Amino acid sequence: MAAARRWALALARGAVPVALGLLLWAAVGAGEERRQETLKALPEVNPEVLAERRRHNQLIMAALREAAETDENVARRPVPWRK
Repeated sequence: MAAARRWALALARGAVPVALGLLLWAAVGAGEERRQETLKALPEVNPEVLAERRRHNQLIMAALREAAETDENVARRPVPWRK
């Protein structure tokens, strides 16, 4: 009888953290869905802004690629710098 009581107590002690983890997971999951919906509704997510951001990232990557390929310090070039 004592062994059964110890098993029940061990199962209860193991089930409490699992249940707490499941509750927290459900709470965070619901908040994440709401956050994703909010991000989709932002005005910055229109195609024009995304295209402009992509173009800007391409220019930055081109400058970084050129800086990696040359021995010259590209940061010290004159300001109206064009590739």
